[in-house]
Amino acid sequence: MSRNQKKKPRSGRLVENTDRLATALIRVELLKACGIPREDVEERPLIGIVNSWNELLPGHLHFRELSKSVRDGVLMAGGLPLEFNTIAPCDGYGNGLPGMRHVLPMRDIIADAIEAMALAHSFDGLVFLSGCDKIVPAQLMAAARLDIPSIFVTGGAMLPFNEFAPKGTPPVLSMVSLPGPGACNGMGTAVSMQLLTEVLGLSLPGSGATHAVHNQKYLMGRESGRRVVALVEEGIEPHRILTADALHNALVTVAAAACSTNVIIHLLALAHELDIPLALDDFDRIARTVPHILGVYPSGPYFLLDVYRAGGVPALLNKLRDSLRLDALTVNGKRLGENIADAACTDDDVIREPDNPYHPEGGIAILTGNLAPRGAVLKTSSIPAAMQVFRGRARVYDSEEEAVEGALAGAFAEGDVIVIRYEGPSGGPGMREILTVTELVFQLNLSESVVLITDGRFSGFTRGPAIGHVAPEASEGGPLALVKSGDEITIDIPNRTLTLNVDEGELRRREKELTPPRRRLRGHLARYARLVSQADRGCVLDREDM
Repeated sequence: MSRNQKKKPRSGRLVENTDRLATALIRVELLKACGIPREDVEERPLIGIVNSWNELLPGHLHFRELSKSVRDGVLMAGGLPLEFNTIAPCDGYGNGLPGMRHVLPMRDIIADAIEAMALAHSFDGLVFLSGCDKIVPAQLMAAARLDIPSIFVTGGAMLPFNEFAPKGTPPVLSMVSLPGPGACNGMGTAVSMQLLTEVLGLSLPGSGATHAVHNQKYLMGRESGRRVVALVEEGIEPHRILTADALHNALVTVAAAACSTNVIIHLLALAHELDIPLALDDFDRIARTVPHILGVYPSGPYFLLDVYRAGGVPALLNKLRDSLRLDALTVNGKRLGENIADAACTDDDVIREPDNPYHPEGGIAILTGNLAPRGAVLKTSSIPAAMQVFRGRARVYDSEEEAVEGALAGAFAEGDVIVIRYEGPSGGPGMREILTVTELVFQLNLSESVVLITDGRFSGFTRGPAIGHVAPEASEGGPLALVKSGDEITIDIPNRTLTLNVDEGELRRREKELTPPRRRLRGHLARYARLVSQADRGCVLDREDM
């Protein structure tokens, strides 16, 4: 076997047997029609550039130019780069609207589409360009599933929301200003997933906090193009990087950085692709021992630009090294410990020392109890100390729209536990993000006197006591369906409990009388509702995991 054959196990098939098979000749002609001579395919590894550019997402708006840098790097290393696109949704367009039901399901559509394209066209290696909420996890899932040598170029954050706000601009307005290309500059889901991609070892060191407008992002794109050719030649496939140790390191980072609660769904789904055991309890166990040390909005006063200036992800990980598994392999061929050994932090308030944290425990907690037998999720790092234990009366809504109407009509009151149900993975379907309601709570000055509970999910920018991902969801017979307005509910964060204070006999009586609402569905949402698992299993399309 020749050297080229060793490093081209897949793409070599495209030009084999042309002396015997007409279909093989057709493949050669297809490549020539695209301007690719046969000898290039015979001599170079075929590298797919998985772009997710479109004109709707600020986080992906610069990907056309970024992909050129990747392409240059692949060519410099002797590879043959070929680009294809995937769809890319933005949660922001759907908040409070029916369109939000389609966003989480697109994660799995994207992963499936990449899998199909890569296998149908015999790529030897892949470079993934991704930036926003569902696209990064979708591409991670695809990389794990395909196990083809892969590297990620994450698009980077935009400049801080208030970067160009005129002096005197009210904070509420400056904090919703988006200054240009890049992912939203706080610890939302997009930035959380970009940081975690670096922690998992699939992007170059330092890339997670490098901003979209920084020239370093394009240099990293070029270097990533060069590196993927080496990964093909070295035979380093994702399963060697995406190990149980890598997932452990990701969970440590989730706790220390107070990442978006949505990353829990995505890391569970990634573990499912890798056949690595991972459960909600693992997130809580690690959060109990790893302090919250990264002060990024909404769990601190800083933005990601401050993190970059302080030393980025390597500096954060170096402060966490005692909690990490440093032998995990990364995409540059080095172990994690090597990558962070010399990383210095230049601002010990942006990234605090573990013995001087923002909070003594991590930013995520998992609650269980008779209202959430399989778990519920909340971000603890932005909850007032006075609300760590809360007892209130339920105010129940059967959809996000009903809750919005209630809030606007003045129905929310101090001491309420706002229950929004039938918004779960299958019952929604699509597990909508309930950001509209959480922001209304702040507008009504109720953020320190009411609690939200839902089988839907929340934005990474959600502040205050918002408990989501309740499993099982209401439409699947979860206890959330049995709650009535006026019921007493107790939330005890230190003891990790979520309790409906209603007699068990009364709950059984309600269960017999229950008739859950059914939505008429068609298209991909109908299929999603039939196949999707519960939130505590990562909302994967595997009904056996219910």
